[in-house]
Amino acid sequence: MSRPPKSERQASSPRGLLRVELHCHTRYSHDCLMEPERLLEVCRQRGIQRVAITDHNQIEGALLAARLDPGRVIVGEEIKTRQGELLGYFMRQFVPPGLPAVETIKRLRAQGAAVAIAHPFDHLRSGAWALEDLQRILPLVDAVEVFNARSWSRRANRRAAQLALQAGLPGIAGSDAHAYLEIGRGLTLMPAFDDQRSFLTALQGARIQGRHSPHWVHLLSRYAALCQALRR
Repeated sequence: MSRPPKSERQASSPRGLLRVELHCHTRYSHDCLMEPERLLEVCRQRGIQRVAITDHNQIEGALLAARLDPGRVIVGEEIKTRQGELLGYFMRQFVPPGLPAVETIKRLRAQGAAVAIAHPFDHLRSGAWALEDLQRILPLVDAVEVFNARSWSRRANRRAAQLALQAGLPGIAGSDAHAYLEIGRGLTLMPAFDDQRSFLTALQGARIQGRHSPHWVHLLSRYAALCQALRR
């Protein structure tokens, strides 16, 4: 078996844990300009062994990236439900936005996907959750995003971590990257996995590693959204 690039070996986590990016976007999101090919190149350079492409209400970019680097890419989607946003992992089929959260989870389960709650308390962005809605779906999900590098306040991430702890659910981290400079700012360090089942097992031994992105990165999303609108 060939050895990984030197940059990846040097960036490997302690005790053999993988460096996993579980929340990032490509140009298939309405507010991002990143090309899947370049995103994967950046992941290789930064020693990120697995990356979930979670475009807004799309899986085309994730499917393209998975064809380019199947051993690295997890096909995912950030899905806007009527109550808040969910993250699906190991997906095979697109799930449309705008459905009740319970129905969205049902459709994800039907295709064998794992489910996490995205940035539940970041109320300065769309996709945040009301507490009563969270309480209803906590028994139905696999994890909670407890660190999102783009969250406007550290308090939002702390509240998410408390929620996960109280619910007995593993926490995950993601950069929520919409620009190359953000990739890897939120990482989940976890044992090796190769499918949905082993992913869920690996989450039990996961650790969080994160650096908050500066608030001005949100301007990059607005610029990207304007460019995307002009192209259309």
